[in-house]
Amino acid sequence: MAIAILGIDLGKNSCGVVGQDATGRVVLRRRMRRETVLTFCATLPACIVAMEACCGAHHMGRVLAAQGHIVRMMSPEYVRSYVKAHKNDDRDAETVAEAATRLTMRFVALNSEAQLDVQILHRGRDQLVGDRTALTNQIRSILLERVTVVAQGRAKLAACLAELLDTEPGASLTPRMRALVAEVRERWQDLDRRIAALDAEFAEQARSDENTRRLTTIPGIGALNATALLAAIGDVTTFARGRDLAAWLGLEPRQVTTGGKPRLVGITKRGSRYLRRTLVQGARAALPSLRRSDTHLGQWLRSLLARSHVNTAVVALAAKLARIVWALLRHRRVYNAAPMAA
Repeated sequence: MAIAILGIDLGKNSCGVVGQDATGRVVLRRRMRRETVLTFCATLPACIVAMEACCGAHHMGRVLAAQGHIVRMMSPEYVRSYVKAHKNDDRDAETVAEAATRLTMRFVALNSEAQLDVQILHRGRDQLVGDRTALTNQIRSILLERVTVVAQGRAKLAACLAELLDTEPGASLTPRMRALVAEVRERWQDLDRRIAALDAEFAEQARSDENTRRLTTIPGIGALNATALLAAIGDVTTFARGRDLAAWLGLEPRQVTTGGKPRLVGITKRGSRYLRRTLVQGARAALPSLRRSDTHLGQWLRSLLARSHVNTAVVALAAKLARIVWALLRHRRVYNAAPMAA
C-alpha cells in the first residue's frame, strides 16, 4: 500500500482510519483503537496525516509529527462541508482525508504541551470564577428573602456579611440561616484564595516571558489577557495580518452580501468565547483613559464615540487591540503610544 494521505476520525476509544494513494483512491479502511493508530502509523513511511482539531488531537499530532509524518489538523466546521451521503465513521475519516487535500483549506497549528497547560489553567480559573458568582448570588437571594438588599459588588456584599455574621445575632437571620450563610461565605473565601493563587501564577509567567511582557505594554492587556492569548495563538506567523487574528477571535463584522451589495452586521462571535470576553473587558477598562489621551488611538476613539454607541466602541477597541497584539508579536516590538503632532 502506497498511502499518501491518512485520514483519522478520532473517537473516545476507537478511531476510523482511511488511507488514500496519490490519486485519491481509497486503499485502506480500518477501525482501530487510539493506541493501535499510533503503532500502525509508526510502521508507515512518512505521509500526510489528517484529522479534526478536537479533544486529544494535539497530543496525537505531536506523537505523529515525531514519527516523521506531516500532521494537518482542521476545524470540524470546515470539514463538515465535504461529507457525502450518509454519515458514519468510515465516511468521516474519508471526508477528513479529502478535506486535507484542498488548497484553500485552513489548518490548525499544533499546540505544545506548555500551551495546553496554560489553556487548562485558564479554563480552571474561569470555572472557579463562575462558581464564586453562583455562591454570591445564592447569598444575595438568601438575604433578600430576609429583607436585606445588598448593593452590587463583592466588596459591599462582604461588608454586609461581616456586619451580619461577625456581630451580635440579630433578628434578620435565624440561627440556622446564620450557620448556612457562614458556611457559604467560607466556600466563597476559599474560591477567592484559589483564584488569587492562579492570578499570581499568571503574573509570574508574565514577568518571566519576553512576549508576555511585550503584550502587557498595550493598554487594556494585563497578565491574564496576555498569557491566554499567547497560549491560544502559539505561532503568530500563522496569521497573515492583524485582521485575521481579530476575525479568528470573532471580533470582525459578519458579511451578509448578495447580488454584489455588501452588507456588514454584528461580529461573528467565532473562536474562543473566553479570549473574546477578556479582550472586551480589557477594552472596556481602558476606554476612559484612552479616549482622553492625546494619541492617534485616542482621536480614533473620540471620533468613533461621536457616531456610535459606547458598547460598539468597546468591541471595536477590542478588535483594534487584537490587531496591535499581532503587530507586536510579529515585529517583536513594544507598544509606543506616541502623541499626536501639534
